[in-house]
Amino acid sequence: MKKEINYVYGDIVYVWEMTNGGRPTEASEKLEDEIYETFDSLMTKANQRDVENKKAHFKQIRKEYEAAANQFVAKINELN
Repeated sequence: MKKEINYVYGDIVYVWEMTNGGRPTEASEKLEDEIYETFDSLMTKANQRDVENKKAHFKQIRKEYEAAANQFVAKINELN
């Protein structure tokens, strides 16, 4: 799951940069910061060792990850 989160969030940032010629704006930099903060938060949760029910824990992480990825794509579409 860690690799998947890394790839998807990395792809979101990469696609945004490629479609806009790599020219960041204030809004796009804020969005990138938000993506990286979310990535860090999810990685911290994925690396937790003191979890009672691992299956439920990772299911919750997946829900958060997918919801955030969809929000980031929507925000990128608004920037265009």
